[in-house]
Amino acid sequence: MPTVAEKRRTFRALHESGCFVIPNPWDVGSARYLQHLGFKALATTSSGAAWSQGLSDGAMTLDAMLAHIRLLAEASDLPVNADFGNGFGDAPEAVAANVALAVATGVAGLSIEDQIPGESLYDIGLAAERIAAARAAIDAAGGDTILVARSECYLTGHSQPLKEAIFRLEKFAEAGADCLYAPGARTREDILAIVNGLAPKPVNVLVGWPKGLAVADLAAFGVRRISVGGALARAAWGGFIRTARDIAAAGRFDTFAEAASGNELDAFFTADSARRAP
Repeated sequence: MPTVAEKRRTFRALHESGCFVIPNPWDVGSARYLQHLGFKALATTSSGAAWSQGLSDGAMTLDAMLAHIRLLAEASDLPVNADFGNGFGDAPEAVAANVALAVATGVAGLSIEDQIPGESLYDIGLAAERIAAARAAIDAAGGDTILVARSECYLTGHSQPLKEAIFRLEKFAEAGADCLYAPGARTREDILAIVNGLAPKPVNVLVGWPKGLAVADLAAFGVRRISVGGALARAAWGGFIRTARDIAAAGRFDTFAEAASGNELDAFFTADSARRAP
């Protein structure tokens, strides 16, 4: 198992060139399987974590989220980026204190949103102060954790999401963000504009829908990292819901034909556990 410092060095190097996919597991099993597939880094998903606890996205407490992030960071040999919402506080001082706690879990990176949970965007001045506070907390802890600044313009129904997202992300870069992220940008034109407008800062793009741009397309645009948010968790829930409804409504078990093999899963986790044994 690499040390936390080694994971963070690996993660920072990934942000310096090329393009990588950073999928989002929601528990230890999904994290270990994604590592097995050869991905270079992982990211937590606030929605996937919440649903696994019977909660809606955003309803987990700070302590519960920190425990979840630590669990995945310790379970994987790969660098893990934490989906840390709005930092679990509005004031810059609260963000700084909570970011320090997140860094202590052993993550290699963490993201901070510019949206008041369930409401509108923060005033840009306050939003930039919040990123600066996160930067200061990371620097005080050694400075080796990647800070991702998110702008939720596309997800909050802003009238000019592209223009506003670039403006905000520029301010966040000035405040100390290492990587920039506008979830919800889907079109070729918008993604290119974001990447080119924010260069040379690395840009994360979210892909959580079935059709559109492939990894090769986004890499050609200059996108540095591609995440899937809660889409893998939703895919798992989709299979569960379809099968459970078929049993409840029709008394049929046909969709079990699409289920993973229990023998295959047992074989993988037996071998994986043996590799992790001291």
